[in-house]
Amino acid sequence: MKRLTMRKIREAVRLHASGLSTRKIAASLGVGQSTASEYVKRVKAAGLSWPLSADMSDAALEAALFQPLGGPTRLVEAQPDWPAIHRELRRKGVTLSLVWEEYRAVHPEGYGYSRFCELYRRWSSRLSPVMRQHHVAGERLFVDYAGVTLGVVDPATGEVRPAQLFVAALGASNLTYAEATWTQGLQDWIGAHGRALAWFGGVPAQIVSDNLKSGVTRACFYEPAVNRTYADMAEHYGTAVVPARPRKPRDKAKVEVAVQIAERWIGARLRNRRFFSLSELNEAIRELVGRLNDRVTRHLGASRRDLFEQLERGALRPLPATPYVYSEWKQCTVGLDYHVEVDRHYYSTPHGLLRKKVWVRLTARTVEIFHNGKRVAAHARTSSNRGHTTIADHMPASHRRHAAWSPERLKSWAAKIGPHTATLVAVILRDRSHPEQGFRSCLGIMRLSKSHDAAALEAACEQALLIGARSYTSVKSILRNNLHRHRPEPAAEGPAIQHNNIRGPGYFH
Repeated sequence: MKRLTMRKIREAVRLHASGLSTRKIAASLGVGQSTASEYVKRVKAAGLSWPLSADMSDAALEAALFQPLGGPTRLVEAQPDWPAIHRELRRKGVTLSLVWEEYRAVHPEGYGYSRFCELYRRWSSRLSPVMRQHHVAGERLFVDYAGVTLGVVDPATGEVRPAQLFVAALGASNLTYAEATWTQGLQDWIGAHGRALAWFGGVPAQIVSDNLKSGVTRACFYEPAVNRTYADMAEHYGTAVVPARPRKPRDKAKVEVAVQIAERWIGARLRNRRFFSLSELNEAIRELVGRLNDRVTRHLGASRRDLFEQLERGALRPLPATPYVYSEWKQCTVGLDYHVEVDRHYYSTPHGLLRKKVWVRLTARTVEIFHNGKRVAAHARTSSNRGHTTIADHMPASHRRHAAWSPERLKSWAAKIGPHTATLVAVILRDRSHPEQGFRSCLGIMRLSKSHDAAALEAACEQALLIGARSYTSVKSILRNNLHRHRPEPAAEGPAIQHNNIRGPGYFH
């Protein structure tokens, strides 16, 4: 039943002493008759009479009326260990009903289930809002960047560069990890995660992150989109990224408090110290984080590290054999030349993927291309030189036949035919907008040497140069129509026309 206020309880004692029936007492207090009867029974059992002692406080009256049967001595002996019960409730599958059953097994005449739950809720209400949340051991890791920055002095210039403070906290034990990174960018964000998991020595079932742009590409209340690299890292460690809902601070209250503690415990303590490298700053942060985790909390009577050893270390999943290798994902469209552009370089894909959307995974040394979840190409990463990296198997059969030819090899072949052929090949290679087009024209001219002798081909190339033709089809037409046989006569020495108006070279000397 819902307990009456102490003022009404005192009034019930007075009315009972005056001889009123329980029905009239109930009417006077505005409660049910059964409630009034219960209070009258408790007054009789406690041996109270009116007037009450002047020094009897509300707490003493409550203890006299509501202590369990058996008296104060048994109450003290059967008092549950609320901090221990609170810790047990963080273990996976442990409920308040199960803990109560274990309590009654030790104290058969102890509190009933409803009273037990009421007393636990009253005890837990005195804890901080974060502690009132129920976090199962090994289930969640909360991550975020603190709002403060820490300065690092450049020894050469004296310039102070701000460093960001990354914070991670386990849900059940509150064990906290912190480190400084130069930026909040994707590479620093992913790297901090890997180092944090290695420091914890295990992997939680979920990572709850703020909607940081580095990790979450679209902050949506119902369907947030996680960055592909972030999701790739989570898959490597066998965990799941669950972004906090926008404008729902309670989703990440654990890390909000951890960030606040880190700002006060780390940022405030280091505010007057000067650091000349990021590693020196992180060394100081590690020392303070160790002291923070070894500090005994006031309400639970145990440190974060003790709670971690008791509750979470065994609940975390094991780390993978190798740490995650940072990679970036980029979505690209395959061009008409069956290559994708990545960081100002072109990498080939199977020619059947023209115009298709593919995902490219970049590491420091490799470029992997995926289509519909399947890897279709892998290349060694090359510098940004606008060049091409092409695998022969990716080329169409017609292109593959020409792959062994280079501009130098084509020019060398043309020089063997004659100077005019060499000139025409050089002009074709120079004037084409795409190298593939020039290769095809030159190879076509080379094929004509199989059906015509070198002199005829050289004459046809000379004729093509004279009329301004620059293609395989022009040379082929000249040969087919025997136009190469009608070669122009060489110019005679001296002027072609004799006339008085033509001054001749002697006029200028």
